[in-house]
Amino acid sequence: MSILFIVNPVAGKGKSLEFAAYIENTLKEKGIDYAMKFTTLKGEAEHIAKEAADGTYEKIVAVGGDGTVYEVINGLAGGTAALGVIPSGTGNDFVKTMKISPKLESALETVLNGEITAIDCGKVNGRYFINVASIGLDAEIVKKTEEIKKYIPGPTAYMAGLFKTLFQYRLQDVEIVIDDWVYKGKITLVAVGNGKYYGGGMKVVPSAKIDDGYFTVCLIKPMSKFKMLRLLPTIFSGDHIQEPEVIILKGKKIRVSSKDPMILNTDGDISGTTPAVLEIIENRTSVIVPNK
Repeated sequence: MSILFIVNPVAGKGKSLEFAAYIENTLKEKGIDYAMKFTTLKGEAEHIAKEAADGTYEKIVAVGGDGTVYEVINGLAGGTAALGVIPSGTGNDFVKTMKISPKLESALETVLNGEITAIDCGKVNGRYFINVASIGLDAEIVKKTEEIKKYIPGPTAYMAGLFKTLFQYRLQDVEIVIDDWVYKGKITLVAVGNGKYYGGGMKVVPSAKIDDGYFTVCLIKPMSKFKMLRLLPTIFSGDHIQEPEVIILKGKKIRVSSKDPMILNTDGDISGTTPAVLEIIENRTSVIVPNK
């Protein structure tokens, strides 16, 4: 068994480095064949995974947060290696869907002895995503937060980005086509889910299944800024779907267009603007999950 660990050393404020030391000690004691590479730049995990996905390794493991997993998934495209995850980021939304333990020891045990299952991936603008792609208010929050992070760290930056975006955001007219269903009008946001979670535990599409061959789409119609603010906490529990402005649908191909370009957020990464076509790719990636 040959395993490559791709470590993002800045994930979780350096937690990945501590995890890497434990992984190395454990694997040496067990006599397991492995390699470990550390990233130094954004996007490097993808390049490392791409070079290693030619059959050299049976398993390629992302040691980091959802951003690291997103890069590794895109690097694995066309390869045969199974994806493993040691979660050490701040959000870790993908492992929530896959029921991979947030504890280092259990996550490593899953990598070594878990079962391999096939999952779907979303694809848009030539790139894959595994959690959620979104357009609208939350995508603008992601962009604003990234700008603020240059000056304010961590969760404080997100809250600042949230409030700044909330009071500056202007609804736009869009056309959304979900297979044969069409919506024309203004939206607060549309979230296209392969997995259930995004944004550090928000259950935006609670009925999504990562291996059913469909997206689950959450479309939120216009609402007052006060109601937007009140609705945000309910997204963590999934109770927002009870609101009359919220529509939940399923589909395989989603087309989104707008008069002015709108930002596209895929797994927390700004990856283009509208118009966008999102497609589900069935059984795209093999993932190592806990034994049932």
